[in-house]
Amino acid sequence: MNERLDLLTLRVVIAVAESGSISAGSDRLHLAVAAASARISAMETALGIRIFERSPRGVELTSAGRMLVQRGRELLAEADQLATDLRDWSLGLAGQVRMLANASALLQVLPQRLEEFTRSHPRIRVDVEERMSPEILGALLEGRADVGVVDIATPARGLAFHPLFRDQLALVVPAGHSLAGASEVRLPQMLGESFIVIGGANAVSTRLFNAAAALGEPIQVRMQMRSFDAAARMVAAGLGVAVLPVEALAPQLAHLPLHAVPLAEEWAQRTHYLALRTGEEAPAAARTLVDTLRSS
Repeated sequence: MNERLDLLTLRVVIAVAESGSISAGSDRLHLAVAAASARISAMETALGIRIFERSPRGVELTSAGRMLVQRGRELLAEADQLATDLRDWSLGLAGQVRMLANASALLQVLPQRLEEFTRSHPRIRVDVEERMSPEILGALLEGRADVGVVDIATPARGLAFHPLFRDQLALVVPAGHSLAGASEVRLPQMLGESFIVIGGANAVSTRLFNAAAALGEPIQVRMQMRSFDAAARMVAAGLGVAVLPVEALAPQLAHLPLHAVPLAEEWAQRTHYLALRTGEEAPAAARTLVDTLRSS
């Protein structure tokens, strides 16, 4: 069936039908008259129908020919659209991107930047899911995600990393706490506190635990929360202290009895990276997203 209804012959039939003669239709498609006539005759033989009634004045569609032209126009329009879609997909102008991002990115920078990207690239759909940074790296390497936003200490092989934004961790304490008025605080001053931490393998808690381990001191964990907001509210209730990204806590700091004390520690300065698979495995639309977010 594909040989009987090849697209070039359909274009010849439609051009001849619209022009009224084989010669005029051939001129439109820059084909020799004999080649166009042969294609039409071959299609008529293959389908067992007559497409045109021929006369000295030109050609006229038969009833079967009229149906062929009507449906052929629809088929060619779909084929042309498919070619356009495939070209745009290969150029990174259309497609779907599976994006995983850590909580800090979703709270601080991604909503506005993704809104701008969606407006400027309406044919690229970005599906976003919140995950912790270590999970994101695994998903990228296994092909379950295309782009990630992560806070990592050591880049993973097989992925490309591009800086996206920076933020800072702070010691969050309840109003009235002895450290609330401090201009800055170092880790040894905090080790006697009861901590409210983000549970699971997340980058914030990992930085805190690793820094304490380097000092040979344990972190006294009182509670484990799943979100920055829940941890901040527990701190505001006087149930402990927390190390959290200060930029992500702007709403809580404005409305809850909290203080964020800057951490005078190198590990408290964070760079968040855009990560994606390297080589041809990375979808072109993913590269377009990464390039656009980097330049925002």
